[in-house]
Amino acid sequence: QVQFVESGGGLVQPGGSLRLSCAASGFTVTTFSMYTMSWYRQAPGKERELVATESSVGGSTNYADALKGRFTISRDNGKNTVYLQMNSLKREDTAIYYCNAHRGRSEYWGQGTQVTVSS
Repeated sequence: QVQFVESGGGLVQPGGSLRLSCAASGFTVTTFSMYTMSWYRQAPGKERELVATESSVGGSTNYADALKGRFTISRDNGKNTVYLQMNSLKREDTAIYYCNAHRGRSEYWGQGTQVTVSS
């Protein structure tokens, strides 16, 4: 059974940093590497939005315009894991963060990890 589990969320002060991880199980290393991996987030009362994406081929990345320069997505295919490094966090970054794996018609979501930015 394929499963994605996020971790690394928590409470952080404005200006702080967090590193989220999303580990896949039930995938071979080869299969994981074939999936485009993304991070999404959903703030209270708002729709889920795309944060960042890293493609399966070539490792190209894309970010929401407002997050460029503060967030970095990366992946370690040998560990079946995708990361999201978040720096200079702001209160408006408070949300549940979800990882997403997508390839053709195949798509998986993690259960989400809460990030709260507050003093």
